[in-house]
Amino acid sequence: MGRADEVDYKIYGSEMQCVEIELDPSESVIAEAGGMLHMDDVIEMETIFGDGSGKNSGGGLMGKLFGAGKRVLTGESLFMTVFTNQGQGKKHVSFASPYPGKIIPLDLAALGGKMICQKDAFLCAAKGVSIGIEFKRNLGTGFFGGEGFIMQKLEGDGLAFLHAGGTILKKELQAGERIKVDTGCLVAFTPHVHYDIEMVKGIKSAFFGGEGLFFATLSGPGTVYLQTLPFSRLADRIYKAAPQSATQRKGEGSLLGALGDMLDGD
Repeated sequence: MGRADEVDYKIYGSEMQCVEIELDPSESVIAEAGGMLHMDDVIEMETIFGDGSGKNSGGGLMGKLFGAGKRVLTGESLFMTVFTNQGQGKKHVSFASPYPGKIIPLDLAALGGKMICQKDAFLCAAKGVSIGIEFKRNLGTGFFGGEGFIMQKLEGDGLAFLHAGGTILKKELQAGERIKVDTGCLVAFTPHVHYDIEMVKGIKSAFFGGEGLFFATLSGPGTVYLQTLPFSRLADRIYKAAPQSATQRKGEGSLLGALGDMLDGD
């Protein structure tokens, strides 16, 4: 795969963060389309198939199409954008977080060369980092894990940046140590962490506990990143708070309001 570009960075802000990448001449950074905040004049943009790591380019056009097509399985675009410093001296390009939360810098070389993350967490990375897909062997994990059957994997020896909602918790699990996590709150974990899905025990807990029917179990050893505010949870609260109609009940959210909705067939 070759070595990734050795970029420097600085993260700005607290709740709506951005990361500024410093590029030496001919260095590049890759990112999802639409994430760029600003860039110096001599930095050039190029839209490419896949991630530009060269991992799947050995087969020519078909190899590139295969590498890009795998990204579609994670719900991402066929294309990525490469930002390259074509000038003299150090130049800068920055990328902004899409919603309130934190940017997580990952040194893949220090993490064993691989990280598994939820499919919408990737923000940008040094060119040379491969962004692929990770199949879960357990079908239950795939269908009920909250992040779909397929997750993203980042491979290489360079810097990569993830974004997640709210506050970020980093947990170092020892061998045999096991935690249970709300499926939406899981951001990323190292490949040695065993990841599975369990159903909430007890029908009352499952339907009235407010935590959903399933939770994720993670067993060490390895590193796990968690988020306190998944975007799906934020979007759900915004949707519920928005007026649904001009005749919306004043008792919304109360037992009477819920019973009224049921009687109306809502």
